[in-house]
Amino acid sequence: MRVLQVDSGRDWRGGQNQVWLLCRELDRAAGIEQALVTKQGGALAERAAAAGTKVHGTAWGIGLDPRAWWHLRRTIAAFQPDVIHVHDSHALTLAATVAHGRRLVATRRVAFHTGRFGAWRRPDRIIAISDAVKRVLIADGIASDAVVVVPDGIDVAAVRQAATALPPLDTRRRLGIPAAAPLVVNAAALTGEKDHRTLIRAAHYARAQRPELHWVIAGEGRLRASLTAEIARLGLRDRVHLLGYVDRIDALIADASVFVLSSTTEGLGSVVLNALALGRPVVATAAGGIPEILPAEVLVPVGAAEAMAQRIVKMLEHPMPLPLPPRFAASAMAQGVLDVYRSLV
Repeated sequence: MRVLQVDSGRDWRGGQNQVWLLCRELDRAAGIEQALVTKQGGALAERAAAAGTKVHGTAWGIGLDPRAWWHLRRTIAAFQPDVIHVHDSHALTLAATVAHGRRLVATRRVAFHTGRFGAWRRPDRIIAISDAVKRVLIADGIASDAVVVVPDGIDVAAVRQAATALPPLDTRRRLGIPAAAPLVVNAAALTGEKDHRTLIRAAHYARAQRPELHWVIAGEGRLRASLTAEIARLGLRDRVHLLGYVDRIDALIADASVFVLSSTTEGLGSVVLNALALGRPVVATAAGGIPEILPAEVLVPVGAAEAMAQRIVKMLEHPMPLPLPPRFAASAMAQGVLDVYRSLV
């Protein structure tokens, strides 16, 4: 079976990590020949090629880049795939016009609503990364039997190896934080749906109970300036630290006393899987697919800053690391995707 993976790959986020893991796992599967079309010189292209995947890099400067469309069309004609698997909306929009009757699979990673006449009506199968994402798709009019739930997965050994690789990250020393100070870590792009304002307000509420507590936010985005202003307004510049993009995110999570996710919506919240693999206690909002990973006792309502602060303080006093369910292994994810391909071919 020939499979062509397609991802715009213009950033390195959780979705691109999943594409990389899927390509790596499928390269090991018998009877599968695959190739990846993605942005030339991007992190996904470089990491996939280093892992042995055949990469067809293309110019992909904007979401609907005509150069990427032309390159994709030529690659399909040359490679003759049985299945085209797209991993983001831009890739889907381009591929839908050049699939030429081939089986088209699309992964949906977000719990946002789709347009009634958009490209998400085109795939033969949609892989939803959580039941929450599937519910949104069905509510938008997608047929239930066209949507298959295959959760994201991680390579536990690789996550742990990345966390302990030398040199140590030593987050507290780099930020001038006392070695014994508890550390709350968040890793998410600085965008509205990640709701860092609630996280910052939680830091404000928690300060009265745990004044020695520090909060580290890893991620970059358009809301950085407004979040910096909010931190200053609440007098938290000495306690809440915006790190920007962090390459060694697993090493940062490993330094956490508690990992926290404050999102208003999440397809799944796959960064939580990394925290579980590293044995870190987690507190998160009950948003989207997050309750499919975590039990109710570590969840708080969306936007509930005071409840989040209380839950984090309680977690610091009584840490409760949780096991990673086996269904979130990278191998299980790849097998689920492969089953979708085989059901179509």
